[in-house]
Amino acid sequence: MRVLGVEGTAWCASAAVHDTETDETFIESDAYEPESGGIHPREAAEHMGESIPRVVETAVEYADAHGGIDVVAFSQGPGLGPCLRVAGTAARALAGSLDVPLVGVNHMVAHLEIGRHSAGFDSPVCLNASGANAHLLGYHDGRYRVLGETMDTGVGNAIDKFTRHVGWSHPGGPKVEAAATDGEYIELPYVVKGMDFSFSGITSAAKAAVDEGRPVEDVCFSLQEHLFAMLTEVSERALSLTGSEELVLGGGVGQNDRLREMLASMCEERGAEFHAPESRVLRDNAGMIAVLGAKMAAAGDTISIEESAIDPNFRPDEVPVTWHEGTSVAAPTSLSGPQRGAEAVVEIRDGTVVKRRLPKNYRHEELDATLRRDRTVLEARLTSETRRHGVPTPLVHDVNVPEATLTLQHVGEQDLAGGLTTGRTRTLGGYLATLHDVGVVHGDPTTRNVRVSEDRLYLIDFGLGYYSGHPEDHAMDLHVFEGSVAGTAPEPEPLIQAFETGYEAKAGEASDEEESVLARLAEVRGRGRYQ
Repeated sequence: MRVLGVEGTAWCASAAVHDTETDETFIESDAYEPESGGIHPREAAEHMGESIPRVVETAVEYADAHGGIDVVAFSQGPGLGPCLRVAGTAARALAGSLDVPLVGVNHMVAHLEIGRHSAGFDSPVCLNASGANAHLLGYHDGRYRVLGETMDTGVGNAIDKFTRHVGWSHPGGPKVEAAATDGEYIELPYVVKGMDFSFSGITSAAKAAVDEGRPVEDVCFSLQEHLFAMLTEVSERALSLTGSEELVLGGGVGQNDRLREMLASMCEERGAEFHAPESRVLRDNAGMIAVLGAKMAAAGDTISIEESAIDPNFRPDEVPVTWHEGTSVAAPTSLSGPQRGAEAVVEIRDGTVVKRRLPKNYRHEELDATLRRDRTVLEARLTSETRRHGVPTPLVHDVNVPEATLTLQHVGEQDLAGGLTTGRTRTLGGYLATLHDVGVVHGDPTTRNVRVSEDRLYLIDFGLGYYSGHPEDHAMDLHVFEGSVAGTAPEPEPLIQAFETGYEAKAGEASDEEESVLARLAEVRGRGRYQ
């Protein structure tokens, strides 16, 4: 089968031909480069109108010389509406004139599928790091589930906002990467909430640092170190939560050597496999559209002209995955020997748990030392304080700050991930409401950070915790837990409903805040990049 793909979501007009028999892909692209600033939607659409006919013509000529076209696929969304319309119109016209099937492809799913295709992985965790996006996806129960994502801006856009501030043209990523080679470390914000993250604060701080006279090379170096360490950390958290041992990188920012180096180092340390596709299919391109289009066509997942409307807000978790019969990203984990989480190695010794936060070689040593120290201290403090407020936690026997090591009581028989019931999630909702009422935020209440016995739940791992009475922070706690359930559990809806019922009932005993927290949770859910 030969599939012609058309890509036109934002800045890159591209057409490609993928041959399923030879696994060869021909790509012809014409990128829009604004004279100043970022992408201007009107100019980008004009570029599409001029360039799409040209690149499609080149791809058709290639296909005609190699046996013709059997299917036409196009990027149906997400992206800039005016650009999507140009690509969609071209694809419909071509499919109609050739009388071949039409396939509408989700651009973000194509970014991750091209990596899975070239790696040969079955069901990996996928980090998508592109201009307008940053999220972690994993296949589970017929769809790609969002395990974590940016709560504000995409990673490429975060970099571009900084480079526009210093007067550099689009794209900013390569310029920051070049300037960073001569830079030194300065401290910038680092915001990770479970497997979600935020870039707006670090961008603002980077702008301010330049305005205050810090060398731009130092700011570029530190911007990369913080941004990419955040992405690497949440990727490791996703591997730990799911039990997967495969990580795929997608998106144009994935061309950055430092990001790839960090991810490869993290995976090597934890014994996982890492794959980054070649650069020509990392950035926006029609090759990935053609490759996924071929898989979808083979599964019979084609659409009529009437069904082919573009969708600028097309989220990857809205796509029924008809072409993938692999196992869920949620894999069983070994219970023998030392247990390795996202941050620490845990050993059980005579009824106690020794938890040591390991140095992360992928992180800058100053950033790593700060995070390991601060998180160890916070975990000890919040674990004990939570227990005093009536929520079961392990007893803290010893704290060794220089070694970033805690000795704790061993509690529970298994993680909540292995024993999810509506009764337990309802109880957990009540426990989090109790914490929030006294101004404590857990920070990472996933199904791996709750231990269960036959009749009791224990909250563990407060390393991302902090003090806050703000409904936004409380809502993020709920969002993190619900994301971990939705991404790994069969039939998550009743579990999530019971969790919110438990939260509402317990919070209602103490205050009227539960209404504002649950209302804020609905806002947080809608804050994903393409919600």
